[in-house]
Amino acid sequence: MKENNNETKKTRYSDEELAEFKDIILDKLAKAQEDLELLTEAYTNHSEHDTNDTSPTFKVLEEGQQVLSKEENSRMAARQQRFITNLQNAMIRIENKTYGVCRVTGKLISKERLRAVPHATLSIDAKLKQSKPNPVN
Repeated sequence: MKENNNETKKTRYSDEELAEFKDIILDKLAKAQEDLELLTEAYTNHSEHDTNDTSPTFKVLEEGQQVLSKEENSRMAARQQRFITNLQNAMIRIENKTYGVCRVTGKLISKERLRAVPHATLSIDAKLKQSKPNPVN
């Protein structure tokens, strides 16, 4: 589909454009859910069938590293779950035909930004304004 200069005047993306974004999101969602399963498995030890948890050990440093690794995997899994939730919310916006509209400015978020960050709810301008520290305290 050829883009024209009226893109800035559009209030929403066409059904064809929404279908493209839906495909991108579904791909990312499938990959994110696979990653979440791996992370969850890593910190819950569902795949371990050895005696690490039942036999007394005196390798304190090794155990400390295992705990640290489990905590890191848990944090990464929580972050991945937030990412999945954001993608699922983007799917809802697609179904409602409100996807790609900046929640601050009400203007369309650029296709390039949505292809890179398909769950974005802010345009680049709104995001930059949000991240600037307030000079007056």
